[in-house]
Amino acid sequence: MRTDFAFGKTGLSVDLPDGPHYRVLETRWAQASDDEAALLEAALDQPIGCLPLRELARGKRSAAISVCDITRPAPNRRTLPPLLRRLEEAGIPRNRTTILIATGLHRQATASEIVEILGPEIAAAYPVVNHNARELADHGELGTTKSGTPVFIDRRYLEADLHITLGFIEQHLMAGFSGGRKLIAPGLAYQETIKNLHSPRFMRDVRAVEGSIEENPLHQELLEIARMAGHDFVFDVVLSEGRRIAAAFAGEPRQAHAEGVAFVRRETTQWIPQTVDAAITSAAGYPLDLTFYQCVKGVTAASHIVKPGGIILLMGACDEGSGAHEFSRLMKEFPDPQRFLETISRTPVTIDQWQLEKLAMVVASHRIWWYTPGLSPDYHSSVWGRVFPSAAEALEALRAEMGAGAEIAVIPEGPYVFARPRTHQGELAAV
Repeated sequence: MRTDFAFGKTGLSVDLPDGPHYRVLETRWAQASDDEAALLEAALDQPIGCLPLRELARGKRSAAISVCDITRPAPNRRTLPPLLRRLEEAGIPRNRTTILIATGLHRQATASEIVEILGPEIAAAYPVVNHNARELADHGELGTTKSGTPVFIDRRYLEADLHITLGFIEQHLMAGFSGGRKLIAPGLAYQETIKNLHSPRFMRDVRAVEGSIEENPLHQELLEIARMAGHDFVFDVVLSEGRRIAAAFAGEPRQAHAEGVAFVRRETTQWIPQTVDAAITSAAGYPLDLTFYQCVKGVTAASHIVKPGGIILLMGACDEGSGAHEFSRLMKEFPDPQRFLETISRTPVTIDQWQLEKLAMVVASHRIWWYTPGLSPDYHSSVWGRVFPSAAEALEALRAEMGAGAEIAVIPEGPYVFARPRTHQGELAAV
């Protein structure tokens, strides 16, 4: 059975060995809009819970727009133009509208990546800046949240008269869903704020997972921080197949994002009868599988449908290797996942420990196999699972291990598939 997986920029075609019973879970895309431009215009002119953007911007001297970095396939080239046009029509000049690349603790975007993210015309016509989470002087202090998180947000965002975020909504391994508040924290936050948000008190909460919003303590914390930062307007979209736009949600940040989440749940959740014995998945290809760090998302997403003790085989290109320095160091320092979890429970939070923490939590209940050709062999003993030199060898080993008749989920687009067993349907509705 020939199957094409999202893998790097080119994809990966594999032959699944005979024997197991394969359940292919294609992404359940929402229907793409027939008139994308009209959809975006209407969302901006008839926003949810607030005045249209032109009226909101009238009388303001400056604006700041937070946009996703290169690791997210946000359609900024299509969503930015109508938004920017309304700001200019309202009287905010181009040189007073700052576009911030919301890197969080990711590396800064290169000049060529900024063009890829925004398009050459916008990149050349507006002030565009990278967020730098490691530089305290670049951030303004806003106090602490009710739970004690110190809040520092990029000054260039705070000092603008109008605060906007531009993103898209999909499931997220910690915050439940992306978009909205995430473009402020962690997107524009100082490293100490980000560390607190990714500490074990949030990461190990069973509600801080994909698809969970209402009772998710991390989501609630991010909403509080966004309010403190003066989040005025959100413009989020939902993507369809081929990264076309299916829906747009603009307006008051909490209300608009909540309506977007409801739409994603309704239109994209894929229910399967019960958990499966194993899963073959991806990290959704470029740009998500640029690093091993990002590939963890494919593992956590698949873990919801695989039986305890089952195998998750993740295939990701990892063209940029393991990830940032801190993450790479932690991988080598802790060859044992349980010792890693115990250590970080009693020590100060370290940058990027949270991604390994989420992986370690899955490793505690599942077996993880990898085909990640861009990851240096130096790290193969540190990934808490079995590494294969080729996709074919990994698939043959899975067939031999699972045996004939095993139920194996095949997930070509990895974390873009929002799947749950029907036995958990009530739980998803509750969170």
